[in-house]
Amino acid sequence: MGPIYFETKDGVGIITLNRPDKLNSFNRDMALLLQEKLDECRDPEIRCVYITGAGKGFSAGQDLAEVTEPGGPGFNVILSEHYNPIILKIKKLEKPVVAAVNGVAAGAGANIALSCDIVVAAESASFLQAFSKIGLIPDSGGTHTLPRLVGWQKAAALMMLGEKVAAIEAERIGMIFRVFPDGAFPVESMKIANTLAKMPTKGLAGTKKLLNMSYTNTLDEQLLDEDIFQQRAAQSKDYREGVAAFLEKRVPVFIGE
Repeated sequence: MGPIYFETKDGVGIITLNRPDKLNSFNRDMALLLQEKLDECRDPEIRCVYITGAGKGFSAGQDLAEVTEPGGPGFNVILSEHYNPIILKIKKLEKPVVAAVNGVAAGAGANIALSCDIVVAAESASFLQAFSKIGLIPDSGGTHTLPRLVGWQKAAALMMLGEKVAAIEAERIGMIFRVFPDGAFPVESMKIANTLAKMPTKGLAGTKKLLNMSYTNTLDEQLLDEDIFQQRAAQSKDYREGVAAFLEKRVPVFIGE
């Protein structure tokens, strides 16, 4: 089994970061393979993506042994070829992406998790902007994502001081959606992905696009884009099914079209 384990089940593409002996820290092989699997998740049969880690951690970020070894990739390569494409693929994937943070998420590992649409965590998990501890700046979109989740002051302090944030605190400050007890975490986090996989995928994709567009749109522009996207959603089979099910007082069966 390689550095990424991938399977599909009930419409969910399950991506497991799989270097547990290294707390799933990223090397080039793992980063490129994650990109490949995210591309595979564009398959219309996959209606939700679920990313988690093997073993005790989600991801400890960059494997520093790779950076410091002779002939290893420099940070220009690591950012332009590894992390930046991962973040953009997650953001542009036209379906929900769930990060199931099972343990520590540090550095790039934390920011990859936080780039996902819905982030849930086990109670024992934690988040750490570890960059300042070794003289680096946050990457993988962290300086864009974190202030929008928790506010400027909190983001600046967490990034500059490098303080660990426990999962329960991360939920309290709006960094993540929900925390589950460790024992229940695998089942409860997968329930969210399974629910999303049965929902109207095109409508969820439109919601995701609009949320991303809201970063730069004015209110006037956002209202206009909502109008455009709503008209598109109203042409979908899932919209017709949703209305029919509501009128017939039954549970809708969405097909993602």
